[in-house]
Amino acid sequence: MQANGCPQHNRASEDEIASSSHQNGMHEHVSNGNIIEKPHHIKIMTKVEQDIVRLIGQHLRLLGLNRTAEELIAESGCMLEHPSAEKFRSHVMDGDWTKAEADLQELKHLIECPDGLLKMKFLLLEQKYLEFLEDGFVMEALHCLRNELTPLKHNTERVHELSSYMMCSNPKDLQEMSNWEGKGSESRQKLIEKLQTFLPPSVMLPPRRLLTLLEQAVELQKDKCPLHNVRFDNNLDAVSLLIDHLCSREEFPSVTTQLLSTHCDEVWFCRFSPDGMKLATGSKNGSIMIWIVDLNTHELRHKKTFENHSYGVSYIAWSPDSKYIIACGPDDCSDLWLWNVETEELKVKMSHSPEDSLTSAAWHTDGKKFVTGGSRGQFYHCDLDGNVLDSWEGVRVQCLACQPDGKIVYAADTHHRIRGYNFDELREIKLIEEKHPIMSFTLNDTGRLALLNVATQGLHLWDLKDKCLVRRYQGVTQGFYTIHSCFGGIDQNFIASGSEDHKVYIWHIQRENPISMLEGHTRTVNSVHWNPKVPSMLASASDDGTVRIWGPASEGSRLGNGCLESGRSTPV
Repeated sequence: MQANGCPQHNRASEDEIASSSHQNGMHEHVSNGNIIEKPHHIKIMTKVEQDIVRLIGQHLRLLGLNRTAEELIAESGCMLEHPSAEKFRSHVMDGDWTKAEADLQELKHLIECPDGLLKMKFLLLEQKYLEFLEDGFVMEALHCLRNELTPLKHNTERVHELSSYMMCSNPKDLQEMSNWEGKGSESRQKLIEKLQTFLPPSVMLPPRRLLTLLEQAVELQKDKCPLHNVRFDNNLDAVSLLIDHLCSREEFPSVTTQLLSTHCDEVWFCRFSPDGMKLATGSKNGSIMIWIVDLNTHELRHKKTFENHSYGVSYIAWSPDSKYIIACGPDDCSDLWLWNVETEELKVKMSHSPEDSLTSAAWHTDGKKFVTGGSRGQFYHCDLDGNVLDSWEGVRVQCLACQPDGKIVYAADTHHRIRGYNFDELREIKLIEEKHPIMSFTLNDTGRLALLNVATQGLHLWDLKDKCLVRRYQGVTQGFYTIHSCFGGIDQNFIASGSEDHKVYIWHIQRENPISMLEGHTRTVNSVHWNPKVPSMLASASDDGTVRIWGPASEGSRLGNGCLESGRSTPV
């Protein structure tokens, strides 16, 4: 354990604790006013061993096992805290403010912060004042405010706020107005935690220190687990402390849980809606199919097919509210379709010019505007009715994405670059550049990380803020086909991509080598997408005319859809 106070103070306090703990011939120890007999021969412990004993003792007290804690102190000869700190804690928890203030004078030479003593005294008097008010001792509270808090000349704004609480007519109003728990052990324990920050941990242990260390250990194990895809509401309750945490591959997307074979031609794109309740798939034959996702059973059922998209559907963008979709075609398509998925009506078919090539689109976060463009130099900013609000001349767009803040639009162009465009200020920002064509890219939820499918190179992860290449992912076969990859899983800790070798590859975002290869498709996998609300559900679209839904093996067995053998994960 590292102390965060002054080194001289830490050494002094540790020496005091050691001298009171390990003196030969000392056979008594005073704790909380009780004399406890100590053994004649005390084991000489290292600094680490002493810290461990102190942490265990603190946790025993937290559990209310005070007698056991005292026996541990007596047998080990280790004091949990500096004698003055232990006395100070006891007086604060008892609400004996006069003695607690006197204890501060004993501790002042151990306080590193120059005005730490002043701040600690202010906190004590603040609690004293609030407790007087709750008990109805208005004159005593007023005396504390005028003659003790105000003369400190510290945090005048807070003093004025405290004075306003005099108007509260009852304890409930006081607690609500002050956002205070009220007189008692809970508020006093929180006060102790605030006071402790001014003292080195060698003098007064930080609160719940053992539990904090265990939570950090579990968090580290989660980070090192390559398949961790389950959210823990409480780290310690969700795992066993007796063994190292490691997720089973059986709970990770590893088998085809459902095979969607309704399309009669190559499937070029798939995308879950932001609410996770729908899946849209686009085909070479010009059809878009909407599938409803049951968030309880994780089964999909067909809802609607939108037909007559000339040239085919190679890109789909959902509005943030999951109400609309934009459908784009390949390079020779000058049309864009905007469908209302809820009413199943075509809201607008946009065709600004027959010379256009509208192959990509992205929504603003407000869902009221979108951008679209293509490789022939079109780049439009439009409203929901397809009206062009602004345009950027001469930008040959390969793929588009909007920053979450709605200010910047990112565009990958035919010069192997991703640049930022601010339509409000008509300002262009140079971001990153590759040495090979960027076939597609996507942003994570923060908008900081960009995942690029780069021709002949595979998958690259870029930090757009620092403008640096973070990682090159290995394994995927990427030529000059447009393949759309994605972030996904819990906290978007995973990356998935299709491949020209007919497989779906999955990586942990921090590892260059794939952790899983999903086999089942028989031709190029053009697009993959992770359900944003179901961390264990992944969809993939392929030239073989099918869409596969991937999930845990246990889920595939439960659904009993016969897809387990035809679509399986290959561990890497």
